[in-house]
Amino acid sequence: MYAPERHQEILSRARAEGRVDVAALAAVLDVTAETIRRDLTALERRGLVRRVHGGAIPIERLGIEPGIADRERLLSGEKERIAKAALEEVPDGGSVILDAGTTTVRLAELLPQDRELTVVTHALPVAMVLATRSNVRLHLLGGTIRGRTLAGVGPWAERSLAEVRADVTFLGTNGITLEDGLTTPDLSEATVKRALVAAGRRVVVLADHTKVGRSDLARVASLAEIDLFITDTGLDEETAEAFEAAGPRVVRA
Repeated sequence: MYAPERHQEILSRARAEGRVDVAALAAVLDVTAETIRRDLTALERRGLVRRVHGGAIPIERLGIEPGIADRERLLSGEKERIAKAALEEVPDGGSVILDAGTTTVRLAELLPQDRELTVVTHALPVAMVLATRSNVRLHLLGGTIRGRTLAGVGPWAERSLAEVRADVTFLGTNGITLEDGLTTPDLSEATVKRALVAAGRRVVVLADHTKVGRSDLARVASLAEIDLFITDTGLDEETAEAFEAAGPRVVRA
């Protein structure tokens, strides 16, 4: 078994069982304990598990939502490919909503500069990227800024979104499963995300494969409410087909 395959197996077991033990993993996967420790260190660096004595616990079990600085370092190549694939969904001269998140920030950086675009966002990092673009009419929503995501949440943002109807909403998510759809750890952010979904004629979810199989506290939307799910090739074909059967078209970039 190659290292990426071990990592996926370890992560799956951690999420299913709540924690994993080094000795038990070494026996099941037929490798040394030192190999498992290196695997756990690699997963911890990707922000997927937290090392504890004798094993590891998945981050979601700890209720930890990584901050922007931590998430920017994770899976940068995958996020780049996802953002480039999302460019195909940007309308020519139309309007888009950009959710908060490191992948949507990358999309903002890649937005074409040869066409007029209207962009609505509640995310300060997205606004900072686009504020000086002469071809972009930028609308920044108000609200209470969450320090962890630098996104506006609360009644101000929700009321503003109720007046918006954009061509496409590009949505990020912390977790996505067949059963629970899209989820996020924070209730106030989930409420705004639901408003983002309602405000778009089409909804395109941008999320790397590590978000698949994770379910957080607050539900955002079902898969049936999503038109397109753009992820990376780390998502296996069988799972992609299962998601498509539930609603959205799936692109593995």
